[in-house]
Amino acid sequence: SSDEEESSYTESEESEGEDPSDRDLARIYERRIQWSVHKLAHRRRVVEELVHDLLNVSHEHFLNSFFPVLQPAIGVGSACEGWSPQEENDVVYCMLVPLKPPCGHTFHLELDTAEEMPQKGMCVCVELVCTCPGEQLGSNTLCFLHHRKEELVRNQEPSLLETLCTGPYLDAQKTALWFQKFVTSAWEEVLQSHHYSMKVLPSTRSCKLKLKKAHRKPLLVEIIFGVQQGDSDIFLSSQPTDALVPPSTTWLETYAVAEAMFFQHISRQAPRHSCYLKCLQLCARILVGTGFSPYTLKTVVMHLLTLIPLAGWGRRDFLLRLDDVMQYLRCCVEEKRLDHFFFGNEDMPEEISLPTAFQMAQPINLFQNLVEDPDAHAKALCEANNL
Repeated sequence: SSDEEESSYTESEESEGEDPSDRDLARIYERRIQWSVHKLAHRRRVVEELVHDLLNVSHEHFLNSFFPVLQPAIGVGSACEGWSPQEENDVVYCMLVPLKPPCGHTFHLELDTAEEMPQKGMCVCVELVCTCPGEQLGSNTLCFLHHRKEELVRNQEPSLLETLCTGPYLDAQKTALWFQKFVTSAWEEVLQSHHYSMKVLPSTRSCKLKLKKAHRKPLLVEIIFGVQQGDSDIFLSSQPTDALVPPSTTWLETYAVAEAMFFQHISRQAPRHSCYLKCLQLCARILVGTGFSPYTLKTVVMHLLTLIPLAGWGRRDFLLRLDDVMQYLRCCVEEKRLDHFFFGNEDMPEEISLPTAFQMAQPINLFQNLVEDPDAHAKALCEANNL
């Protein structure tokens, strides 16, 4: 029970001879954020179940069509990792749905060199492939390459190139609009429609849903679409960034799935009642209003989780780890260097699959702007010292 856990926690602390004032402070922090971490986990499970059911309905709707094949959704982003910089009403649960090519099609990834972008962008080139051998084995699919157009129009749904592509490239905006229309038309077939009212919110490159249950606060869900790079945990995402909305045929490289895999790895390895999510939650709130982004904080904590043994992230270590997070951040600002977690990192857990280029790459400095802008560095240093 929670009372037994609290009693056990107190006895273990006192046997360690900790300062009672530190113990009280840790409890105050913990009580204020414990509910938040638990509520995030509960609502994430609700969202995962809902999106799972929604995708099952979609498979029935698009069974004989040539739209992208929707794979099981992956929870990504802070809320699905168990922490959030936002207040409760503003938390968005983000689910990435991988896309596979339908029968008779294949995806080829091409680097987008047309735009100067801070984040790597690629185009998903859709090509038709011969399915004639399948026809001989009894498949009902006509080959797009070797049947007359009149026969295809009369007997078969249009190809992906004719529906969600602009030229030969998969269009993120058309894909999002297609899925939004599906959700609107098929919502009543989803089990949760008996419990939630649903509204599709405006979005050009994703599907944003506002779910409302009687007398409960709204649940915000964003479904984004991704194309996997090889068999790695690195994807191309339909989601734009805060600073960049690329052309509709450009998909941006995202590390969100690899980050989700990392936190799943940590949760399996870490001892019970570990404090790393509480550290993330509290530090995220502390950093609101500063120039440090939630992604900067997450990168710092990911590095520390590989540097400090997981046995050192217990409940009684809460204040020590909070201090480590802030000290690591301050040192990075002083040195004007914070390495991206997924490039050239020798401490990467084996469970996370990265492209060979990532493993061989030189670390990328997320604080490069501090190297190039002395005023930005001075401001960041002042904020870090204040923290």
